[in-house]
Formats: sequence, C-alpha cells, structure tokens
Amino acid sequence: MKMMRAIQVPAKGEPMKLVEIPVPVPGEGQVLLRIEACGVCNGDSMAINGGASEYPRIPGHEIVGSVEQLGHGSTKWDIGQRVGIGFHGGHNHVTGLTMDGGYAEYVVVFEDALIQIPDEVSSEEASPLMCAGETTFSALRNSSARPGDLVAVSGIGGLGHLAVQYAKKAGYQTVAISRGSDKEKLARELGAHHYIDSDKEDPAEVLKVLGGAKVILATAPNPKVISSLVNGLKKNGELIIVAGSGERLELSAMDFLKGPYTVKGSFTAQAKEIDDAVRFSVLTDVRPMIEVFPLEKASEAYEKMMSAKTRFRAVLSMST
Repeated sequence: MKMMRAIQVPAKGEPMKLVEIPVPVPGEGQVLLRIEACGVCNGDSMAINGGASEYPRIPGHEIVGSVEQLGHGSTKWDIGQRVGIGFHGGHNHVTGLTMDGGYAEYVVVFEDALIQIPDEVSSEEASPLMCAGETTFSALRNSSARPGDLVAVSGIGGLGHLAVQYAKKAGYQTVAISRGSDKEKLARELGAHHYIDSDKEDPAEVLKVLGGAKVILATAPNPKVISSLVNGLKKNGELIIVAGSGERLELSAMDFLKGPYTVKGSFTAQAKEIDDAVRFSVLTDVRPMIEVFPLEKASEAYEKMMSAKTRFRAVLSMST
C-alpha cells in the first residue's frame, strides 16, 4: 500500500499533527492529484478549529498539483496535467472542510472543480490565486467600478496586496489604505496611485477630497474600520467586504441615506471564476508575495498567517 505524509486535525479541538496514511483512491468522476503546493488561508481555521463535517480532516483549499490517477469515468483531464482547486470542491463539498484538502502529498478531488494552471506561473505562486486572488479579482470585476474610477483598497495584507495589483491593472485610480507609513513604498510599487496612512489621516475624509471612491474593497477584518469607510464613498458608491471577523458593523440608517451607498460582501470561488482570475493574473503579471514552508511546518505557517506575520501569503511546498 502506497503511503503519504499529511497534516491532519485528528479530532475536534485537537492540534494539527504530521501523520503517514495511505494514499487515497479516486472514485467515479474524481482524480488523484500529486500536490505541489497548497496555500495557507484564514479559511482553513474552520476545519482547524472544529468546524469540519467529520474528523480526522486534512485542511487546505488553495491546491495546485498534477494529475496522478483517474477515477472511473473521469475524462476531463490527462495524467500529468497541472491543475488547481479552490474552496468549492464540487458536488456540494468544501475543500478541506467536508472533504480532505491540500496539507498533504496527495488528494482526491472531483474533476469538475479543477482548472488548468498555465505554464507561466509557478505552483507556489498559483496556489494563493485559488482563493485570495480569485476573491479580490472577482469582487472588483463584479463591482460597479469602471476604468478611470477611484477604487480604494483597505488593508495591505494577504488579500489587499493582490487587490491593489488587480485594481491598477484593471485601469482604476487606485488608493491603498493601511496603518503606518512603512507600507507606502510597497503599495506604490504594487500600483497604488495614492496612499493613505490611517494612523495620521481619516481615510474617509481623504477619499472625499479625492472626489469620493466609487468602490472601497475592505480586505482587513476590522468592523470599526470597515464601518468608517462608508463616509469615503461617492454617491452610489459600493463598500465591498471580502474579509470579516464575525463582529457587527457600526452602521446606522443615516449612513445609507446620505449616499445612497451599497454595502455588500463578495464570495464566489467557483472553478470558472478561479480560472478567470488566474488567466488575468498571467496576462497582466499579477503575482502574490509568498513565504514558502515545507509540509512538516504547516502549524508554523498557519500561526504566522493568522498573526499576520507572513508577507503576505504562506504556502506549503511539497518539494521543499
């Protein structure tokens, strides 16, 4: 029996551990992937903190690998093709939550949920695009902003550093918002036309001076900050939330009547949207900034990601 290394959450409430278990066998409509890289995402905390459908469970939903074996009736992919999968695992499954994910050397996935990974991007760089990249790309693409409009990105972290790149490449007048002056140089290198240090200035007031934002993308899960940004929108502007803490926003009816404004969330993560995000990233040379860890250091990678000590996406590489 062929064995593999994997990082499992053994049971609800127990910490992750490195184990050696049999390589899974693909069923009908499934394929076996030899994993090359898996991003470490805040969404993994659901399985790690006890929210999986059953245990033991292997977390991870930003997976890139090559097709190793085809299940019965699988015809969409060829052996050796490099593919990726995100949060939606297909057939009503959630990758790394209701089915095993990518903190392992192999994984079984449904063929319909996969996308092809272009040669121009490495597996390590492609893996964060399966979730973080697609989330920010789709939020902007589906927004009301059009080329030339003022678009602000609040938070220059794992999501925000990608959002700034997408906004610039899509032709928006791009504003980056973050605490402190230390991220200004990077934000401008990523494409921001303006930088607002929220420690020194009220972002909403600065946005008003700039004419008001057509769209503000909130990528940092701070409800107080998110709520204050509404006042920086122009008439009929949108505040789009792509990261949240579960805490309530501090908004009144008057906040909406002053606009009118729209406050909404954005989450897609289907295969077509991921494919579009990856293709746009390759076309416009958008890449995540990553810190690579070997599989056995998954717990360290996760803790650094959760404490915002990675710059900016943690990635497990099975070849490291």
